Amino acid sequence: MPPKRAAARGTAAVPTLAHQADPHRLYERAVQCPEAEVDFLTERFRRLRGRDARRLREDFCGTAAVCCEWIRRHPQNTALGLDLNSDVLAWAERHNRAPLPTEAQTRLSLVQADVRAAPAGAAPDLVAAMNFSYWLLRERAALRGYFQAVHQALAADGVFFLDAYGGYDAFREIIEERAVEDDEGAFTYRWEQASYDPISGAMHFHIDFAFPDGSELPRAFSYHWRLWTLPEIRELLAEAGFRRVIVYWQGWTEDGEPDGDFRPAERADADAGWICYLSAEK
Repeated sequence: MPPKRAAARGTAAVPTLAHQADPHRLYERAVQCPEAEVDFLTERFRRLRGRDARRLREDFCGTAAVCCEWIRRHPQNTALGLDLNSDVLAWAERHNRAPLPTEAQTRLSLVQADVRAAPAGAAPDLVAAMNFSYWLLRERAALRGYFQAVHQALAADGVFFLDAYGGYDAFREIIEERAVEDDEGAFTYRWEQASYDPISGAMHFHIDFAFPDGSELPRAFSYHWRLWTLPEIRELLAEAGFRRVIVYWQGWTEDGEPDGDFRPAERADADAGWICYLSAEK
């Protein structure tokens, strides 16, 4: 048997794309579109209230990408981002808030807090809870309590915006993949609905990322949520004091693809999977 050769001095294994990747940035690239979201919030608030919103509170803000986009839109816009996770808030501070001009940074606050006990301050014109993060409140009383806290915190003519998803595939244990390619490179986003309990409505989800070199970031993010249905969400918003709740449904292109245009709807088809927005008026 020939002797084993020692590794050459000064050489090292080439780091994989997964090793070099930033999970938070991957999440932003795969899941979020702050520009489109702020477009929707701005336009719909103006239609509902006949004025421009200036004060945003983003609950479960994560990397605060929406807060930062809101700040960029107008020199009078202010934003408050709330999240319980200190690590993601620190990331948001370094990567998203710090690059803003100094004046813009003064109009954005990132606070570690429970969204049900937000710090006192100027009443927001609108509160946004996106990416289904409020689904981590798995008990009816807890979700109603959160909605009541938002209602109390809003300005007199404030509006609460949130999103939801569903469809008959939402109740299945499945894995969906989608290719992502932009100026920063290419990767595969994988959404895993790992388990569903039909008695409690509890679900476990995971997000994985895979790269062209064969490397992966398995379970980069994991969630334990309740799969709330639209009737439940609308009823709880009404119980919390909101006087009108509107559902905004997405249209379709001629090729059968989602067109990104969300419009008020009273009914919808039984699709395998859908995403919608809701507005709840104080």
